[in-house]
Amino acid sequence: MKKFILPILGLLLVFSCTKEDPNEINDSVIESVESQKLLSVEELNAYIADELKTNGDLDWFKAPATVLWSAAVHGGNVISIGYGEPGQSFSLQRSPQLIGARNNIIEIISNTEQQKSSDVVKNMDETLNFVDVTVEDFNTILALQKSKDIRYIDTFYTGYLQEDEVQQKDFGCAQSGENINGSDYRVISPNSWLPWNFDIHKVPQAWNYSTGAGITVGLIDTGLSANQSLLGSNFNDGASTGRFVQRFGTYIDSPWWWSNNIDGPNDRCGHGTSMASALASPRNDNGMPVGVAYNSNLVSYRGTSDVVLEDYHERKGVSNALKALGNRSDVKIISMSIGYPWSIGNVKDAVRYAYNRGKMIIAAGGTSTSFTNWYGVIFPASMNETVAVTGIKDNGYNRCSNCHDGSKIDFTIVMQRAGDSGRNVPVIGFNNGSRNYVGGSSVATATTAGIAALVWARNPNLTRAQVLDKLRRAGEFYPNRNGKFGYGNIDALKAVQ
Repeated sequence: MKKFILPILGLLLVFSCTKEDPNEINDSVIESVESQKLLSVEELNAYIADELKTNGDLDWFKAPATVLWSAAVHGGNVISIGYGEPGQSFSLQRSPQLIGARNNIIEIISNTEQQKSSDVVKNMDETLNFVDVTVEDFNTILALQKSKDIRYIDTFYTGYLQEDEVQQKDFGCAQSGENINGSDYRVISPNSWLPWNFDIHKVPQAWNYSTGAGITVGLIDTGLSANQSLLGSNFNDGASTGRFVQRFGTYIDSPWWWSNNIDGPNDRCGHGTSMASALASPRNDNGMPVGVAYNSNLVSYRGTSDVVLEDYHERKGVSNALKALGNRSDVKIISMSIGYPWSIGNVKDAVRYAYNRGKMIIAAGGTSTSFTNWYGVIFPASMNETVAVTGIKDNGYNRCSNCHDGSKIDFTIVMQRAGDSGRNVPVIGFNNGSRNYVGGSSVATATTAGIAALVWARNPNLTRAQVLDKLRRAGEFYPNRNGKFGYGNIDALKAVQ
């Protein structure tokens, strides 16, 4: 996962206004409208740090009006508003109540901003119950916080990540090949490399029962490299036959909020290519690493440019990818090695949409530096609708160098050598003929998705709940649940039996 960097903070800001009830703005705040202060990045960061450490999440809608407005301004003056009652994340046919709630929000903004509704609305989702709008006036925030039928308000403020890291926008990306230590793989027929950690999870033994044939897995990440034929024209290679790979793009690579220029399905980062390899690369005859479910089908969506969902178009891209995969009857599993430190409303809505359609959504618990010491599982792995996975070292239950753990974790995958943090899981590289290592909770997630595909292929008539139960029963701690590592390491052989 992208490395979430906690900025160096000074003393926490003491805000002059207290948190209000979302539907009641107290008199002191109303009186301060004329003298509202645009908070600095440092002040906003202090507020965010306090919320995350106190509550484990951030709810912009419940923030003081000055905080919410400042975050909106620093985030490009665009906010996302989820409307309806709690639990109304999506609707195939909107009720008059939902339509009225949406129209009321747009009317409030149009009146306070003194603009036509067509000028303030930037995106109105057809399935998920949210709308993206422009906000510049502080009074708009006050009016929205007094309004009913609002489930959430999200801003696109990214200043909590260090500015130089945001500008790089390459978290989790790697395109250069690496030399693989000879102890980190062994050669199997028909001249394929078996990653060292597959033996720990008894994946080769599980292949005697299932190789993932007939199961389609969705992958939402940075896409697939156009330069790696083993994830393209040679997806059927060696012992991998009779399957398909498809690639789509929902990410818009543009700074303009209203742009509809889809950037295409090809990976420009490398992270998605690595995840696809760990999950489903072919059991090839080219001396390249094999994936767990080497006979499964793969549907890749480039929904993001890297693995941290801070950008407007990244969130929209992931949300649209979840909807598209949710609508496919052949897709059983969705693997997501991406996320953010706090909840994102429209992505949460989309997760629930796909979950409602029976998809098993497997998400990364988080990989970071400063966050690792105090923060638990990131979003969307923190949701009840997802299966949260993290990575550990090969010397017992010690999380990987930068992996998160916590009560929300469901499973673990061994993916790092205890004596060398750089020796993780070998995967096929960004370019033909290259290989590299990939680590963190990301590769643990893709590996788990592959094991789930093996189980479902072995038992094609099972429901999601039944497949998940088999994974749990194959966990090292089952029937108990560890406070940091869930059911622990999955025994793939036991899972398919």
